[in-house]
Amino acid sequence: MKKKILVIENDEALLEIVTYVLEDEGYEVKTLHTQALIFDTIENYKPDAIILDIIRPSEDGTEICRTLKANHKTKHIPVIVYSTHPKVMKTIKEVCADEVVPKPFDVAELVNAVEIQLS
Repeated sequence: MKKKILVIENDEALLEIVTYVLEDEGYEVKTLHTQALIFDTIENYKPDAIILDIIRPSEDGTEICRTLKANHKTKHIPVIVYSTHPKVMKTIKEVCADEVVPKPFDVAELVNAVEIQLS
């Protein structure tokens, strides 16, 4: 049975690339363009891992990550955050992310982060 990955990314082109790469690696991928439906989607899709784009150091992205890790239904799901902002990279791993990948990312690095979190 394929492992399921939920990818939240607002950049359509990047979302297509990430989806293609992960599906090529044998994962089932579901995507969201916004963070609006994330909790309903998680409940219905039951992903094995979540890749979350945090665009800038904002309470929104950090709060979603914190909420996922605080909820007993979702805290076991690895959250891999990717971001272009050094501040996010530094603080988010301390706060809630299981793994952090800098953007722009090396495809192999992203796949490796997913594999590590799912092993």
